[in-house]
Amino acid sequence: MQLLEQALARFAEVYGRAAEAADVVDHTACTLATCSASGWPQVRTVLLKGYDERGFAFYTNRHSRKGQALAENPRAAVCFHWAPLAEQVVIEGVVTPVAEAEADAYWAGRPRESQIGGWASHQSRGLESREVLEQRVAEYAARFPDGEAVPRPPHWSGYRLAPVRIEFWRARPGRLHERDVYEHTAEGWCHRLLNP
Repeated sequence: MQLLEQALARFAEVYGRAAEAADVVDHTACTLATCSASGWPQVRTVLLKGYDERGFAFYTNRHSRKGQALAENPRAAVCFHWAPLAEQVVIEGVVTPVAEAEADAYWAGRPRESQIGGWASHQSRGLESREVLEQRVAEYAARFPDGEAVPRPPHWSGYRLAPVRIEFWRARPGRLHERDVYEHTAEGWCHRLLNP
């Protein structure tokens, strides 16, 4: 098994355990860190919507703060921290947009209310009042009546983080935690242990 495949298999194993753990609220939640062109770091929670050998996918409004940061600097990292399991995985890499067909397929499976919200929300921009947002929701709900497909807005899509570094961490007594990392170098993927 190649090292990237090994890393993905390990991720799948811990991700699966997190999915089954009753005390993990949402195993798909991860912290996405980006850095704007001005050098300011930004962090927020996103939901993982799929992963494979190409990378780790999430979806958002391209005009959002994270969308703008990724347009300026496509390097990013995600951190999955499953406290009840005392484990975390940090993935660093380069983000690219998913294919339009892939974004369309994911959008089509979203609840209608979330689709309407995708049109109505000017994500990350200032909001005069909650009533203004609710009015926009009502306008888009009328524009796309029940029973009709809600098309994907042009500003809403997905991104895929192609990993160049995957670090696994497991808590151990005395803060002698287990840490190891898979990294892509000029020679290919390598694997090594890290001090806690």
